[in-house]
Amino acid sequence: MNQFKMEYLNVIMSQFKHFKNRAELGIQQLSVDELHFKPSGESNSIAMIIKHLSGNMHSRWVDFLTTDGEKTYRDRDAEFTWGNESKDYLMQIWEDGWNLLFNTIESLTEDDLDKTVILRKKPLTVLQAIQTEIAHISYHLGQLLYIGKQIKDKEWIILSIPKNKSN
Repeated sequence: MNQFKMEYLNVIMSQFKHFKNRAELGIQQLSVDELHFKPSGESNSIAMIIKHLSGNMHSRWVDFLTTDGEKTYRDRDAEFTWGNESKDYLMQIWEDGWNLLFNTIESLTEDDLDKTVILRKKPLTVLQAIQTEIAHISYHLGQLLYIGKQIKDKEWIILSIPKNKSN
């Protein structure tokens, strides 16, 4: 495999694993009730974000190279409905989605990075599709961790460098 392309696939796999781990460290700090907490009527709960990311990954990463990334079986609107899902259920769909993403990326070859895929009827290179997913996941993980920190306040275990601890 071309060295650049190999390095790219390694870097993105590492980045996705970092995102997943960071989010899980935050989720572990929260009860099921806290996962369903909505900061306001128009806000999403962490449970909704988990359902959305899982739905997104189940749509994007199944038959990634051969079908539109927006599958007809996906009910995106249902991902944003309030529910009373258990933490075990939420973590299972979370894990299932990530496994699809990881398995697909691990299966990509050098030649695949130059291919075109379809996302919502729009052609993208595989590289563009991966970058779109990195941006999408990081956006929602930022929301997830921000909500968690708001819920826990001073009890929140900082997942990066705490304030005034940079030195």
